[in-house]
Amino acid sequence: MNRVRGIARWLLGFALLFTGIGHLTFARASFVAQVPQWLPVPVDVVVVASGIVEIALGASLIALSRYRVVVGWLTAAFFVAIFPGNVEQFVSGTDAFGLDSDLSRGIRLLFQPLLVIWALWSTGAWKAWRAQRRKRSSEPRG
Repeated sequence: MNRVRGIARWLLGFALLFTGIGHLTFARASFVAQVPQWLPVPVDVVVVASGIVEIALGASLIALSRYRVVVGWLTAAFFVAIFPGNVEQFVSGTDAFGLDSDLSRGIRLLFQPLLVIWALWSTGAWKAWRAQRRKRSSEPRG
């Protein structure tokens, strides 16, 4: 099982590296289309910053196996943080990444929780959290 988790972690890491590079290069316009208009930060700053974060998280998922639990929580938090961009794309009806209908944009919204789960499962973060909770609940209270 650890081998499967490791492969899943590496795949997620490479996907984040690829996506982060896309933020900074070939897919920049599509990422600009996803930035919520209500953010008080220039759109390009959001796209570049999120691309840099994705590259850092991707590299960390691949190279920092010793810190995989922490990186897993950070990656899951990142996926939660960018969810408003996906909602914005759906609500505004913006076409990007081949998502050119409300149905396709809506389906994409359903996949965001799967990314959170992938990050937590593949890094063992969820397992570590559950083990910590079990340990605390079995300790005598005094």
